[in-house]
Amino acid sequence: MQYLGIEYSIKNLPALDAAFIPFGVWAKAYLKEASRPFKIAVERENGLVYVFETKLRGAEFADANYRYAERFVKMLLWSVGGWKVYLCGDNALAKRMQDEYRESGKRAFDVGFMQDVYERPFEIVITDEQGFPKAHEQTKKVGGHTNGCRIGFDAGGSDRKVSAVVDGATVYSEEVVWHPKTSENPQYQYDGIVAAFKTAASKMPRVDAIGVSSAGVFIGNAPMVSSIFIRVPRSRREEVKTVYDRAAKEIGDVPIVVANDGDVSALAGSMSLGEGAVMGLAMGTSEAVGYVNAESNLLGWFSELAFAPVDLNENAMRDEWSGDIGVGCKYFSQDAVSKLAPAAGIALSETLTPAEKLKEVQKLAEQGLPYALEIFKSIGVYLGHTMCLYERFYDIRNLIVLGRVASGVGGDLIVAECQRVLKEEYPDLAQKIRVMLPDENFRRVGQSMAAASLPEV
Repeated sequence: MQYLGIEYSIKNLPALDAAFIPFGVWAKAYLKEASRPFKIAVERENGLVYVFETKLRGAEFADANYRYAERFVKMLLWSVGGWKVYLCGDNALAKRMQDEYRESGKRAFDVGFMQDVYERPFEIVITDEQGFPKAHEQTKKVGGHTNGCRIGFDAGGSDRKVSAVVDGATVYSEEVVWHPKTSENPQYQYDGIVAAFKTAASKMPRVDAIGVSSAGVFIGNAPMVSSIFIRVPRSRREEVKTVYDRAAKEIGDVPIVVANDGDVSALAGSMSLGEGAVMGLAMGTSEAVGYVNAESNLLGWFSELAFAPVDLNENAMRDEWSGDIGVGCKYFSQDAVSKLAPAAGIALSETLTPAEKLKEVQKLAEQGLPYALEIFKSIGVYLGHTMCLYERFYDIRNLIVLGRVASGVGGDLIVAECQRVLKEEYPDLAQKIRVMLPDENFRRVGQSMAAASLPEV
């Protein structure tokens, strides 16, 4: 097979998406004859810098060079995060990148998002070896602490869960329906958070620490982008950024740690398995990813891989929010099911929501209908090939597949096909990575209990 003049080979294509071009597979083929040094650095908060060193091909591969470099810049922005990108090794390519990554450019969504998170202008800097920054990374040692009296809070979009945990044992938990996504007044979210904290506190003799799990991007404990504050106007941004710290003060002078819910899922997986290097990948409304390293520490990265590229097919499904094509949210979510259904010969009413379409397909799969099963097999093939890409940035030894798309027989097929593709095409990864669905240990740990373990006392 060929793309932009680069020959690549692949044994397994998704039966329902033969045009799929796995980014990781193509990139490996591209690098075989690449010899010109090229470096990318991404800077984020507190002077932290991630460095990615690679190579480019000769000038006759200009289109392939740009595609390779631009997709990796995009991958770094949505895995690591950052407000400044340094490029070194090809000034003409870098200038083209500058043109695309600006507020009025092709990648305006990415630029705007990063500016929102870091509250700084986004920029791409063209530099030489002398001006190129050194790598500076810092992991966060959080989680896995069970001593004392702890509150664990999980802030979902439709319900909130809180647990009172004493020396690792859950003594109380509750789930309350709330509607934070419809509220323009952040006082609503604040009051709900405080109410949950106080309820859990009343079930213990004291409170030693509070841990919070929530969807979004956090700098420290501040939600810089979070779906539960989606309707709150920018003029009240400071109230949002301080919401968890202020709520903790209502309980007392106790440590509080807030983490992305994907990272907390990975932590829960690590706690249940008794080992690190865990990636949790949830396939639901979108793709949500979390990761803890071999020491079960957080990297302090975005890991918003819903917007990271996985497919180079230029006719791939477009993500309505980011405007990009071939990104993870259309391959590992309920949207993937809707996308593949027509190719499987399944007609789903356009009046149905994506969640309802998923339920319809899952019903057919549970009946054992081959064309419905093929949808989940295709998602499993996507996943197997994508691990070749994700593993370049994350040391993955355990992959836990979560979310409503992975429930029932569909989840078993996704895992089985992923394992098969790894064995047939990436034997080294197959030996290294254990792919699994959540087990009972994981379920017992739970999201709010894992959240409770975040702070060190």
